[in-house]
This record gives sequence, structure tokens and C-alpha cells, in this order.
Amino acid sequence: MEGFDPLGRRWRWFSLEASRIQTSLNPGRSSPKSEATTHRDIKFLCKVSKCMPYHSRPVTEKEYRDIDLFIFRELSEAPTFLKECCEYPEMNLTTLTTAPRGLESGDRATWFVLFQNVFGSGYFIYPVGLEILVDHSGLDLSQWKVKSVFYNGQYYQDLAQLEKDYKDRLVKEVRVKRIQPEGDFASMKPPPLPPSAPAGPLQFEPQGKRYSLTGSHVAYQSWSFAFGMNVNTGPRLFDIRFGTERIVYELSLQEALATYGSDCPGGMVTRYMDGSLGIGKFSFELVKGVDCPYTATYVDRHYLIESNAPKLHKNSFCIFEHDMGVPLRRHFSNMGSFYYGGLANSALVLRAISTLINYDYVWDFVFYQNGAIEVKVHATGYISSSFFTGKGKAYGNRVGEHTLGTMHSHLMNYKVDLDVEGTKNSLVALDMAFETVQVPWSPKHQIQRPVLTSRVLDKEEEAAFLLDGKAPRYLHFTTSKENQWGHQRSYRIQVVSFAGEHLPEASTMEKSISWGRYKVAVTKRKEEEMTSTCIYNQNDPWDPLVVFADFIDNETISNEDLVAWISVGFLHVPHAEDIPTTTTVGNGVGFFLRPYNYFGVDPSVKSMDSVYFTPGQDAETCGLNRAACLPKAASCSPRLPRFAFTAFQNLTGP
Repeated sequence: MEGFDPLGRRWRWFSLEASRIQTSLNPGRSSPKSEATTHRDIKFLCKVSKCMPYHSRPVTEKEYRDIDLFIFRELSEAPTFLKECCEYPEMNLTTLTTAPRGLESGDRATWFVLFQNVFGSGYFIYPVGLEILVDHSGLDLSQWKVKSVFYNGQYYQDLAQLEKDYKDRLVKEVRVKRIQPEGDFASMKPPPLPPSAPAGPLQFEPQGKRYSLTGSHVAYQSWSFAFGMNVNTGPRLFDIRFGTERIVYELSLQEALATYGSDCPGGMVTRYMDGSLGIGKFSFELVKGVDCPYTATYVDRHYLIESNAPKLHKNSFCIFEHDMGVPLRRHFSNMGSFYYGGLANSALVLRAISTLINYDYVWDFVFYQNGAIEVKVHATGYISSSFFTGKGKAYGNRVGEHTLGTMHSHLMNYKVDLDVEGTKNSLVALDMAFETVQVPWSPKHQIQRPVLTSRVLDKEEEAAFLLDGKAPRYLHFTTSKENQWGHQRSYRIQVVSFAGEHLPEASTMEKSISWGRYKVAVTKRKEEEMTSTCIYNQNDPWDPLVVFADFIDNETISNEDLVAWISVGFLHVPHAEDIPTTTTVGNGVGFFLRPYNYFGVDPSVKSMDSVYFTPGQDAETCGLNRAACLPKAASCSPRLPRFAFTAFQNLTGP
């Protein structure tokens, strides 16, 4: 429950609205202390004629357990087939859900894919070829039924028909053997380490941490912000300030979408909208020295879902200052005069990692000394696979004896509520073109010179840039106020993405993910347009409760309170090197928020980390050059905290 806006500017939607509620999202600000005296339901998600249909509800852990019991009872209908194709019941089988759950509004029928459950390893890449469509729409479990069965390229009415056809030698069988430990190519276990194996490099702060954390409020050099974790949509930041000036009111993840292709039903129907699973719910404890630097600050988070009491995820955020490994700026002058000036690129990182079924998403928010913010996500974890058939290579690569790495596209959507010098902003598109002119000193010749093109985008339709379309190289949130050189103070949105194709608009479910049509869309901020999607869109995408495309309705966006909705992603065609797991290298996308004439000069010029010396100076003097002080400051190893990991405690799954 949250009510009054913690930043004192706007009301926000939650399930309960109270007259006055104390908050801790932004420590240091006073807020009234009193009990709520009134409440009312907020039904902004409801359409005019109806509210959320019950069939669109997310699947709970209890429902998943009941479905598993149902499926394994049904397997008794095909004992001979399962014994000979899959060595069942000796082979340990498990199920994997798909989504959405049907083909039209009102459906609640899910394809479940069966895998060999290899202990301590990734079962996601050991399909056995069997998939079962379960209708679990009834609230009475006795009404549940198998609607269809798929095995090795063929469809059957149910498991009893599969058993009969198998005995009649009508089933094209592919025998799958139980995986032995020595043959587990999905294992993440490292080889035995030689006794002399050296430890990897360690990052630490030789003179202590240079940032502070008070509750949920972070201060780092000129930066400050509040952060939290939404149980559904994941990490979110508020009131991001540089110095005393607010740059961003809200920066939050909205959704993570994975769209799959396959010649098997479970793969071909899957469009995972991870917010319905719980991006925040599945943000577990981070491992020191691997997920984050060993000496990072780790922060616990509570969440409340499917329970009468809050649950704790220890160390589910980490905060650390990081040497980015490339100088933020530098110059070695060997002409005119001789000198060197440079600045190491130390930045603050806020990180969380969500494990959503098979994939792990690393969510980063990076704060640089020059006033820029980087938002990025890396994907790792196991690929999701289908059983390999003769037609499989049209949908991916074969990565195992029976395993097809199925192609899919990742797409993440963020909400960026920029406040550049307040809430009255405009959107400016700046780019370049070539103009042909006569050479002034030789009119018989022509020259093509680049020239700036600039225009204010007045309407929401002008500010909606298609995912696969052309967008201005410079896209700015501007204010009417100017810097000292007479330019409008601005922040630039710079997207780094190589997304695959968006689901065609002809699809009956495209409306539910219509935010994915756009790499950037800027709209006028409205209380009833708080999120680009909702958790109920997953299971009724044919009649979604939130349709982002409807936000773009030709409203004026000049000198208004604006919100940017940014989509980033990549196409992933799994290959052999994705076994056992996908690596983060090359699988990272995101965007920057960069100052553009917001300051008079680069604010990092004031950084205490700057280095400058000339030939007449002793560059090895500690008082002159801070880099020369490091050998002394780092002469002793840091006193490291004890390694601990508790995430397996009280862990339950669907």
C-alpha cells in the first residue's frame, strides 16, 4: 500500500489511497504522521464497461502445483509409451509453463513442455519431446482436462490416444536416455581447480566508500536518488538529482517481453510478459564477488504477494562505485605546450538481478560524474529449448542431441519521467543533413557540407518512433531556460539497442504489448497512464486492460509535463556457445540520459579524481597526482566481510 506521493508533487496509483501516509522512499523529507482516515478502490485499469476478468489473473504458485499434480496423474494414461520413449518413471520429469494461455479472450489453457529434470543443472535444455495442453479454466479442479498432446511433430487428442497409437506402431518414436552426471552438458560446475590457481582481481575502496546509503536514499558526489523494488515490475528510482536540481522524477522498468518461435506448440505460442511472473518477486540474493563486487553494499527488500505476511529477500540490491576501465576524459598534449590531463571513469552502480524461469536479467543504473545516467540490462542464464525435429533449423540451431535452441527476441520497456528545470518541457529532434553550396572563394565548384536540422515535436504522434524505423540521432527534453551560452538546457535520450522485429499489429494479441511498437514514445503525463502495461495483459492479451498505443492520441506535448517510454532489446538465435548458459558479453542493451547544454561546462571538471601535470612537475608526487597516492593507500589488503549466502532458505517454487 502506498498513497501520497513521496516526492510531494503528484498522486500515484496503488490499491489503496490514503489521506496522509508517511513514506520512507525519500528519506530526509518530512511527511505528516497520521493514520489513514479514508480509503477508496482505484480502478483506473478498468474499462468503461468492465473490470478485470477473473480468467486474466496471473497463475499462482498453488495453481502451478495443482497443474503439476494433474499432469503427472494424466501421465498414467500412457505408461508403455513413457517407459520406452523416456525411461519414465525412472527418469525424473518436470514441466515448464508457456504463456499466454489460449487463443482468444476467456481461454485459460496452457501448453506445458516436459523436460528431463537433471539435479543441479539446467533442465531447460533437456526436452523429451512431449508437450501437453491443459485447460485449467475451471475453479473446480475436477473440471480440468487435457485438450491436446504433442509428441515429436505429431498431435494427439490426449495421452490415452498417444498410448494406443504407440502400441499400434503409429508413433514416430525418439528414445531419450537418462542423463548421467558425466554426460550433463548443461552443468555449470567448474572443473577441479589446481592448488596453485590464482584468485581473480578484486575491486575495493582503499580509503573507504565514497557514497552513502540512508534507508532507500543514496548520495554519491553530486548525485542523489531514492530507489525501490516493485514486486511485479522490478527496480524503480525516484527523485534523481544532480546537485540540487531534479533531473528525473521517475525511472522505472515496466516490462520484459520474450517472444519465441519454434515448430513445437510450446515454443511457437510463447510470449512471456515477465511482469505477470514478478520481476521484483524473483529478484533474489546477490552473490558477493560474482554478481557484484565483493565489497559492494547489499540491500534487503521485502515483498508481499501470495502471502498474508511480507517475505524477505536478503541482499537483492547491490550498490558499488566502479572503475569503468576507460578514462572519462583525457588528453596528452605533445604540441604547443606539453601536459597531461585526465579523469578516471569512476561511476556509481545500482544493480538487481531477476531470475525469470530460465533467464537471468541484470538490471543496472549507472551514474557518471559528468551528469549522465546509463540504464542497461544484460541477459544470461539458460536458453529455453524445444525438442529437435527435422524442421527445427528454421527456428534456431541444434545445440544438443535432442535440443533445439529456439530463436526469440527480448524487449524491455522503461518509463522515464524527465523533469528538466521543472515539469514544463518540450521535445526537440536534432539531426544532420547535407546541403550543397557554392564554394565562396571558387564559385564554379560546389561542396556538400553538413548542417544541423532542428524541430520541436508538438504532438504525441510526432514523438512516437517505431522500433524498426528511423529516429533522430539527438532527441532532447528541453526547457525554455537557457545556459550561459544562450542554448536551451536539455537532456538527451540516446538508445543502444538491436531489437528484433515487433509482433505484427495484425496479431490478435499485439495490443497487449503495443508499447513494443516504439523504440521511443513521448507522451503527456497523466495519472491514468501510469504504466505501459499491467500484469493482467499476459493471460488475456486479446482483450488487454492496458493498451499503450492508446496513450498516443495527438495531444500537444510542447511545454508540458512529459514522459518518455523507451524500449530496448535484441534478437537471440541460440547457438552452441549458449551451452551451458548464455553469457552477458554482447547481450547487453540500454540507453543513456546525457546532459546537452544543461551545464556551462562538463561538471566532472570539478572531480577530485582529476589528474594534471606538466613536464616541469614531478608526476610521482602524491600531493600533485592522486594516482601516485594509490600504491600507498592500497598497500594493505582490505579486511573483507565473511562470505555468506542464504537465498536457498525458505525457497519455494511453482
